[in-house]
Amino acid sequence: MEKKNDPRKFERKMAESAVTFLLEKLAPLFENELQSLRGGGEEIVYVRGELERIRAFLRVADTLEERDEEVKVWVKQIRDVAHETEDILDEFTILLAHDHASGLYGLIHKFSCCIKNMKARYRIASQIKAINSRIRNISDGHRRLSQKFCVAEQGSSSTSTGWQDRREDALLLDMTDLVGIEERKSKLVDWLVDGRSGREVVSLAGMGGLGKTTLAKQVYDDAEVKKHFSVHAWITVSRSYKMEELLKDIVQQLFAAERKPVPKNLESRNSSQLKSKIKEVLQKRRYLIVLDDVWHVNEWDAVKYALPTNNCGSRVMLTTRNADLAFTSRIESEGKVYNLEPLLPEESWTLFCRKTFRGNSCPHHLEDICKNILRKCEGLPLAIVAISGVLATKDKRRIDEWEMVRRSLGAEIEDNNKLLNLKKVLSLSFNDLPYYLKSCFLYVSIFPEDHLIEHMKLIRLWVAEGFVEAKNGKELEDVAEDYFNELLNRSLLQVAETASDGRVKTCRPHDLLREIIISKSRDQNFAVIAKDQNATWPDKIRRLSIHYTVRNVQLNRCVSQLRSLFMFGVVEKSPLRTLFPNGFRLLHVLDLQGAPIKMFPVQVMNLYYLRYLSLKETKVSRVPSYIGKLQHLETLNLKHTYVTELPDEILKLQRLRHLLVYRYKFESYAHFHSKNGFKALEKIGQLQSLQKLCFVQANHGNGNIMIELGKLTKLRRLGVVKLRREDGKSLCSSIENLRNLRALSLLSVEEDEILDLEHLFSPPPLLQRLYLTGRLETLPHWIPNLESLVRVHLKWSRLKCDPLESLQVLPNLVHLELLQVYEGDTLCFKVGGFKKLKLLGIDKFDELRCVEVEVGALPRVEKLSIQRCKLLEKAPLGIEHLTKLKVLEFFDMPQELIKTLLSDEQGGDYWRVAHIPEVYSTYWRDGGWEVYSLESFNDSSRPSPVIRSQELHTRWK
Repeated sequence: MEKKNDPRKFERKMAESAVTFLLEKLAPLFENELQSLRGGGEEIVYVRGELERIRAFLRVADTLEERDEEVKVWVKQIRDVAHETEDILDEFTILLAHDHASGLYGLIHKFSCCIKNMKARYRIASQIKAINSRIRNISDGHRRLSQKFCVAEQGSSSTSTGWQDRREDALLLDMTDLVGIEERKSKLVDWLVDGRSGREVVSLAGMGGLGKTTLAKQVYDDAEVKKHFSVHAWITVSRSYKMEELLKDIVQQLFAAERKPVPKNLESRNSSQLKSKIKEVLQKRRYLIVLDDVWHVNEWDAVKYALPTNNCGSRVMLTTRNADLAFTSRIESEGKVYNLEPLLPEESWTLFCRKTFRGNSCPHHLEDICKNILRKCEGLPLAIVAISGVLATKDKRRIDEWEMVRRSLGAEIEDNNKLLNLKKVLSLSFNDLPYYLKSCFLYVSIFPEDHLIEHMKLIRLWVAEGFVEAKNGKELEDVAEDYFNELLNRSLLQVAETASDGRVKTCRPHDLLREIIISKSRDQNFAVIAKDQNATWPDKIRRLSIHYTVRNVQLNRCVSQLRSLFMFGVVEKSPLRTLFPNGFRLLHVLDLQGAPIKMFPVQVMNLYYLRYLSLKETKVSRVPSYIGKLQHLETLNLKHTYVTELPDEILKLQRLRHLLVYRYKFESYAHFHSKNGFKALEKIGQLQSLQKLCFVQANHGNGNIMIELGKLTKLRRLGVVKLRREDGKSLCSSIENLRNLRALSLLSVEEDEILDLEHLFSPPPLLQRLYLTGRLETLPHWIPNLESLVRVHLKWSRLKCDPLESLQVLPNLVHLELLQVYEGDTLCFKVGGFKKLKLLGIDKFDELRCVEVEVGALPRVEKLSIQRCKLLEKAPLGIEHLTKLKVLEFFDMPQELIKTLLSDEQGGDYWRVAHIPEVYSTYWRDGGWEVYSLESFNDSSRPSPVIRSQELHTRWK
């Protein structure tokens, strides 16, 4: 024990008093020095204003820099100034954001910050003055180059003329240059000459380079089409079209087709007069007008009223890259849309060999290289023809020359004149984007080749980067979703995977489009892709994406402007301190998914501006309390980590929108305890900005957690695990407050624990997806009233009454999964129910002996899966009525089921539904799962075209 009059204690107190007195006197001196900076000052105000002007200019700058090299350099300088200005203003904000503790430690910290801030103050003041000087010089550059801007604008027509010349080349192609066109042409010809007597619009849609113009011209020139329509006109709509010129072109072609002289006063007529003349000529004629390369809905709107909706069977055919335009025109005219697909692999190979080897076969030693190059073309005819032209000049004996093209296709597109047209075609779609979409699309370049990009991850990243503009009445994620759909509609992004209810899960760009945006990203210093250890990096990096092959990454340079850091598949263990030098202070996005780390990176505490943090699929198990310093954090992704508890400091993150903390146990997909969440924070209701919260453990805390959830009124996705029966009433009360909820997932604490959901009387009206795991006394009465439900999963419900009666009335249900839901022996699907259901899964119905399907029931079901129903020894009665069925799957079922399918007793039902492409049976044998096609059972009594003695799959261990 310490003595009462311990001299050491006295001395320590005296020392503390002296230090405290000194610090209290010194601190104001430094604070006064910083006062001018704290007040903002004229320099700061001026810089902020100029930054807004620069940003406004850069929104349209892309179209200018494409046309002139000097302008391109000048725009690059402006972009660099904008980046540096953002950095200075952000550093200034950090200076003012220090949170000092109280007491002696607080004074020491305050004093230390004052000294540091003094240095920063002089540095920032100097930088601001330098920036202001550069901004003023920019104005001089603008005046000097303004003449060029005018010339460039006037020259845009000549640019489009050059582009039109290349489009006209597509109209002159010989039939020998075309592959896979006959079936497509035949379908479009039928659409034009058959159908209603009213005017219809037929749209031919697809990405640039697919051959839309070529196909449309083959249809336009078809003899049957020429004979069917009395008046024809082919109009090419350039990107820089002028309405009067377009209408004059139509008039001239119509009069030329009639062999009549063009009206003398045509040049002086306005748009309204020209439309009236066109309408007058076409009013009583069966006409075909082709509008080639229409980019925007407003272009079609400007022309459509000039084309009369007579009853002569007239047709308008549009070619467009814009799926939204095609859809709009179809709705307006009750017309049709032909989505042009890429060539099939065999068609691509035929075209490739025809153009590369002059119709000869590919030499065996070049086959692998050529197929690898062809894969990157992804069935795009223009790309195949263009790249074939490059390869045709290569020496067939020099494998290294061909290998060089394979490895550096992006560089070839950039520099090879033979690929200039391909680059132009692909770049046009990017150049036509509005400014707010260009950054969003460039962002796709950070992902590795062949990487499937998660839809929702991309949405959150765009928001975190500040690409998404706020709109009244919409959350930022809703606006970002509009951006995403627009890129899909413009065929710049392709859907890679969809969920069963139609939602896009993953996407990707076309491989060659990716090469284009990587080049543009590099030119604009938008992002650096680090996939080569010895690659040369620019002086300053804005975004850095580290790919698989890079090891021992050292980032002690070039990072003062770094705003985003990604790691993809990096397995090399390297000290994180080498990844976090001081220059990372301005980082907005940090994605370390799958990185080889076990500890939460301590360096993150200094990332004041961090908005997006992903440690998904790492071995991190603990989140430290300093997470509370990340005041700007919007997304915290800890999926598939070992984190099961969060510190109370999380509650300080008032901007947090997406909190994802859970882990699946994959040892058994049907195991009850297959999902872990995190222990709920008792005051989690303070996180008012949350939109997604998954998964909260309910069996921790003082019982108020369920009530707290009701305060999170912006929630769209909620997952709660380890629910107890006593949680039911308060949980239902909270769910009633969550009017924006789209997805709800509830799991009970044990398999026999009852989910009490009978107290919910006003469920969220927008709920689309419902996942209930746990025992139910009865099916919740409110489920049949949810008209927006598209997906329902019920597991371990153990209901005494057949749930189909209630579920079949859901008007929009697409996917229904039932696992150990019903303890009866019969399931009956009645006519009139499940009108939109496409996927139906029945699993572990232990008492089930009979499944009946009435005529007209399940009219849209495409997949039926029946699993682990041990007493079901016969196929569903009435299965032949499922006319849309594509996949019928039996998993771990009695072998007697297969025998009855092949027997005379029920086999006839199967052979009457031979339209089903896939029928599987899966069962356990010799310690492993075996999967067979029903057709693999050789039965000589069946018709030989149906029976194929071939095993589909080997064992699943």
